[in-house]
Amino acid sequence: MKKIYYLFALLLLTGCKESAEIKEDSAPTFGIVIHGGAGTLLRSEMTAEMDAAYRKILTQAIQVGYSILKQGGTSQEAVEKTIHVMEDSPLFNAGKGAVLTADETIELDASFMNGETLDAGAIAGVKHVKNPISAAIAVMEKSPHVMLSGAGADQFAQLHGLEWVPSEYFFTERRINSLKRVKEAELNRQSLIEQSKDPFIVQQRMGTVGCVALDQHGNLAAGTSTGGMTNKKWNRIGDAPIIGAGTYANNATCAISATGWGEFFIRSVVAHDISALMEYKGLGIEQAAYQVIHEKVGALGGDGGIIGIDSKGNIAMEMNTTGMYRAHINSQGELTVKIYKDE
Repeated sequence: MKKIYYLFALLLLTGCKESAEIKEDSAPTFGIVIHGGAGTLLRSEMTAEMDAAYRKILTQAIQVGYSILKQGGTSQEAVEKTIHVMEDSPLFNAGKGAVLTADETIELDASFMNGETLDAGAIAGVKHVKNPISAAIAVMEKSPHVMLSGAGADQFAQLHGLEWVPSEYFFTERRINSLKRVKEAELNRQSLIEQSKDPFIVQQRMGTVGCVALDQHGNLAAGTSTGGMTNKKWNRIGDAPIIGAGTYANNATCAISATGWGEFFIRSVVAHDISALMEYKGLGIEQAAYQVIHEKVGALGGDGGIIGIDSKGNIAMEMNTTGMYRAHINSQGELTVKIYKDE
């Protein structure tokens, strides 16, 4: 009788343990990662006040998206609302703090991709949309197209009720002064190639913002928003609004947002290539990101970084620069905020 009782108790305990394990395994996995641009970010050149200001806004932005995800919201909403915070901050090269063109105007680019459906939307060269990421999402949801540009994109955004602002809204003293300095440097150089080697000018193409998220429904999303590069000419468009280069999301693999020297990210099709390495070669997201950023972009002479999250919540924050403004929150609510590469 004692043996029967012992066996029953053992089975009961084993069953409880297995039930607990099943419950733990079935807990929802979600997460969110953001960036505010990669570039020459050195402690020696960053004041304590500026360091604190960037960490504060990165924390504020990512907590907006995390709250949405924690409450069961979609990755799309989390990405959009998180990027709004960074677009509304003058600290980043997107929205309010965007850099100025050679004509002293604003040309904003953004893109978004839904990992569940592979639907995508993008805008390029808009001048009046307060939050370009929302215009990119509107293109995805309310048009038969993937990308709209220039005046047509502005008109489309206005038609669908997105907030319009005068161009002056985007102008900041910091960006006006930067444009003046870049133009002065331009007068002393004979070619655009030579200009591209000037450390200050190099820094003026940084500051793009992006967000990737995995929601509790298992859906991935990615978004990127930028003002481009200071003193850009001829309606130049970088990688940020190009699906597959600056932004990509696929539930089967990952969601990626890129930042850096756009011309090289376009040529390397960075965001999609990371996904392809995961899908076709079975690489993990960190290994795939490292390979693309260092062995492709870096080998070509480009610099920058990416953030990514895969379908299981694993993340990558890879760069070949000295720093990248970035932050991550996992499903347990653990927050990481970093600026420098060696953090």
